[in-house]
Amino acid sequence: MWAELFKSEQSFLVLRAVIILILGLGLAKPVSSTIARLFLKYVTPQQDMLIKRFAYYLIMVLTLISGLKELGFQLSVLLGAAGILTVAAGFAAQTSASNLISGLFLIAERPFSVGDVITIGATTGEVLSIDLLSVKLRKFDNLFVRIPNETLVKSEITNITQFPIRRIDLSLGVAYKEDLSKVREILFEIADRNPLCFEEPPPLYILQGFGDSAINLQFSVWVVRENFLEVKNGLQDEIKKAFDANGIEIPFPHRTLYAGSMSEPFPVRVVDPG
Repeated sequence: MWAELFKSEQSFLVLRAVIILILGLGLAKPVSSTIARLFLKYVTPQQDMLIKRFAYYLIMVLTLISGLKELGFQLSVLLGAAGILTVAAGFAAQTSASNLISGLFLIAERPFSVGDVITIGATTGEVLSIDLLSVKLRKFDNLFVRIPNETLVKSEITNITQFPIRRIDLSLGVAYKEDLSKVREILFEIADRNPLCFEEPPPLYILQGFGDSAINLQFSVWVVRENFLEVKNGLQDEIKKAFDANGIEIPFPHRTLYAGSMSEPFPVRVVDPG
């Protein structure tokens, strides 16, 4: 009789533990989303994501502890085992600890947010998430990149979408025979006709120096960030057409072969490929 009673009591405890686990699994996601929505107006997207994940894992841990407690496990034993495992994991995962600390620095400093486009080294992509151990990016060719937080803290980061306006810098070259005043006038007329180019700040015209076969120029205009690629492609097309229409030469490198003052000229023969 006592054995049957003990078995029934044990079955009841197991059932309660299973019910607690099922409820915890079912409620963790909606409850964490609800908690995150309460702070939505006061936090950035990545902070909202971290709050949601923290709440989710906290609910899962509490659910697991409650389930184990129903099965008769002592909370003090569980905490002691967790402490030992934490110390062991700390020694075994020093890199993860470094990434965790670096992640806290990134969250506090906020050099970029979820949705920003950033460049780290040779990698450029949109920030998908900022986690405690790494940052996830989606490159423009739709490849997924995971960068450890420690690497980010030690690297130079360029946030391309931090500010609402950007400057387009075009590098140009014109032949030495060209009238630079006319070239300057044509470039400013092109920028003035383009409704997407800002009048303030004004376009920028810089003589960069004398190259091997051209006078090198820089022509810059300011645009809204979202129009960057459209204006950059359009300006280059308009400049090429305007230079052609006004007879302004865009030179290419020339090479001269010299074999000494006493050498004969190299013979050149045109061969019909047909």
